[in-house]
Amino acid sequence: MRRTTASVAAIAAVAAATLMTGCGGNSTSAGNTPADKPVVNKDNRPAKAPRQGLAENMVLPLEKYMLSYADGVTLDQATTGLQQKCMAGYGFHVALPKAGANPRPSTDDATMERRYGITDPDDAARYGYEPAPKFRGRTSQSVPDLPGVQVEVLTGHTKPVTTHSKNGKGGFYITPDSVRPARASYHGKALKKGGCVGWSKEQIKLDDSDELFVSQLAGKSLTASQRKRVVKKAISAWSSCMDAKGHKNLADPYQAMAQGVTEGRASKSQDSIDLAVDDVACKQQTNLVKIWFDTERKIENKQIAANKAKLEAIASGHGKALSAARAQQGG
Repeated sequence: MRRTTASVAAIAAVAAATLMTGCGGNSTSAGNTPADKPVVNKDNRPAKAPRQGLAENMVLPLEKYMLSYADGVTLDQATTGLQQKCMAGYGFHVALPKAGANPRPSTDDATMERRYGITDPDDAARYGYEPAPKFRGRTSQSVPDLPGVQVEVLTGHTKPVTTHSKNGKGGFYITPDSVRPARASYHGKALKKGGCVGWSKEQIKLDDSDELFVSQLAGKSLTASQRKRVVKKAISAWSSCMDAKGHKNLADPYQAMAQGVTEGRASKSQDSIDLAVDDVACKQQTNLVKIWFDTERKIENKQIAANKAKLEAIASGHGKALSAARAQQGG
């Protein structure tokens, strides 16, 4: 489901620099965010399990070894604080964006709400395949456009060169070859390995490879479940149901979701909403979601048994990292 560990580390470092360079000028404004609206609103955080719909209360076994959204925010808040402290040690006083400003719909990488396609009939009738409004709005924050030396201190590499998109649609992309290792020191003080970003993760013992390992297992369990005869039979029944409702040639729920999202973005059409409503209705009629979930749960239990020691070490590591993060934040 994700890239290799080395790629994840590289992308994370580049993303940190991109965050600082994505806007022109010295900083971005607060955008359209009302002055009285909190930057981080805990009320909008995703539930630990789907609260309604066909996937209500469904939690896969591997989710025990995944960081929840709330835990991820705790870790991000701690590392951000440490990064600012680290930067101050080099004479740079910067205010980095606060973690948790824009919650995602799912609490972890299992994305149970839509793991088997859209599953909530009420949301389907209201929004089609679009996320609920609270997950669509974006809370803007002031983002400093750091000069090159500060990017080096922060990330451990040079500031990426950004090039405007060639497709004529605006925006920009990072020129990969423009990123180089940072200077060794600044004003006689050695830079941290991986910059202040890398140093902050070391302080709370964050290991990106742990999340990668669990996500890869979850990706394999989903793929394996689709090959099981009982799931293939249920998907075929769902496809026949959709065909009878006038939605032809949809091999699986992912094709329906892709079609509905494309239509929704183009016109917010009633056709997209009708497709979503029929999609969920056919899942309910064929019992697809429960069949698929039960099948994948069995697969994941076998994965856990085969990787018990590593997964328990990951869970222990999460606990230690969260304890360290809370200590950094004063409890």
